[in-house]
Amino acid sequence: MTLRFLGTGTSQGVPVVGCQCQICQSDDPKDHRLRSSILLETDLCTLLVDAGPDLRHQLLRAEIDHLDAVFLTHEHNDHCNGLDDLRPLIFRQKKAMPIYGESRVLGQIKNRFAYAFAKNPYPGAPRLELCELEIPGILDISDIKAEIFHVLHGKLPVAGIRIGDLAYITDAHTIPEESTRYLENLDVLIINCLRHEKHYSHMNLEEVLELVENFKPKMTYLTHISHQLSLHSELLADLPQHVRPAYDGLSLTF
Repeated sequence: MTLRFLGTGTSQGVPVVGCQCQICQSDDPKDHRLRSSILLETDLCTLLVDAGPDLRHQLLRAEIDHLDAVFLTHEHNDHCNGLDDLRPLIFRQKKAMPIYGESRVLGQIKNRFAYAFAKNPYPGAPRLELCELEIPGILDISDIKAEIFHVLHGKLPVAGIRIGDLAYITDAHTIPEESTRYLENLDVLIINCLRHEKHYSHMNLEEVLELVENFKPKMTYLTHISHQLSLHSELLADLPQHVRPAYDGLSLTF
C-alpha cells in the first residue's frame, strides 16, 4: 500500500492569505501546504481520506483519474468542503461516489450538499452515496481494511485510522484512554502538529514529542502544520531523526 500526502497544512493553508511571516514568504515548496488530506492506494483500490477546499488542485497535482471511495474523518470545512470537486471523477466513472463516515458527519454532508441528494437533481450535480460507519469499527473497502477509532479535537470526536502498523491522526488534542491501544507497536505514526504554542483543540510540538516518547513508534510524521510552527528546513534540523515533518507530495510505502 502507498500513502500519499495530498496536503499537510492546517485550515488556512500555508501560505496564509495576506501574511508576511517568514514561513508564508518562503520559496521552499515544502513550506507550501494545502489543507490536510491523504490518498491510500493499492493494486485494487484508491481511497481518499478527507476532501478539503484544495481538492481540485490536489487531484490535478497528483494526476488522479480514478477514485473508489472517500472517508471523512470529521465534518469541519477544511476536511469536507471540496466534495463537489469529485464531479469529474463521478461523471467519468458513471456511478455515485461512496462517502464513508459516521452518522453525524454524513448528516452534515447531506445538509451542505443538499443539491447532490435532491429528488430530481440537475444534470451537473455530483452523485454521492453516503455509507455510515460505527466508530470504533472497521473501514472495509476492497483490499483496504482499516481500524477506525476516536480522538478528540477539543470536544469533537474525530476519526483516526490504523492500517497494519501505520496510524493516521488529524485534528487531535487528546487521545481517549480507550483509543490508546491503536497507537501501540506502530512502525509509522502520522499526527497533527499545529504550532509551538499550546492550542485548545490541536496538539503542539511539545505534546506530540511527549506522545512519541510514550508510545515509541519507529517513525513519526507531522502533518496539519500551520505557519506558526517552523520552516521545513528548521524542523529537519531540530527534530530527532525518528520524527520528520511531512510535506505535500511525500509518498510512503508500507
